[in-house]
Amino acid sequence: MNLTKRQKEILDFIKKYRAEQGISPTQREIRERFDLSSFGTVQKHLKRLEEKGALSREWNRSRGISPSADTGARVSLLGSVAAGRPIEPFPDEESIEVPASLLGKGEHFVLRVRGDSMVEDGIRDGDYVIVAKRASAQNGQTVVALIRGEATLKRYYLEGARVRLQPANTLMKPLTVDARDVTVQGVVTGLIRDYSSPARG
Repeated sequence: MNLTKRQKEILDFIKKYRAEQGISPTQREIRERFDLSSFGTVQKHLKRLEEKGALSREWNRSRGISPSADTGARVSLLGSVAAGRPIEPFPDEESIEVPASLLGKGEHFVLRVRGDSMVEDGIRDGDYVIVAKRASAQNGQTVVALIRGEATLKRYYLEGARVRLQPANTLMKPLTVDARDVTVQGVVTGLIRDYSSPARG
């Protein structure tokens, strides 16, 4: 599919928005995201994407933009992760469809989040986080880490010989431990929200 740089950017934005919010963006949201001059410009880009088979539109709906079948991948759903507990594996081997726009290079896995330790970063109880398998992380990245065999999902900060694992919840305190006791399992690269869950109301 031969897309211009801007068309690809808009298509990737639509896919990511749908994966994270469960609905498509409006034309207004697309216009604001890319600082486009008018709704006519938005409609021109959407029309070109439709002509190239990249998406379909329902003209009578404000959120009626649907990307064509994504060239995503099925990624292993390993289990759930909560602060201070080992990763809880699901009883059966499962996988989840992940849009290509949320995947980078290398191996990935998916975990379901338990708890509210990262809620202020927009990661809620019941969400699925997409994790790139890595043995190290940069300061400020959100990681899945093991502390003496117990898993946690936190922001990572290496401070000398110690690691601070920072929750995104003002009601919770950071955890600071010896760097030798921390094993990074991977870095969070994306999020999928399941709106069909009863917890979502």
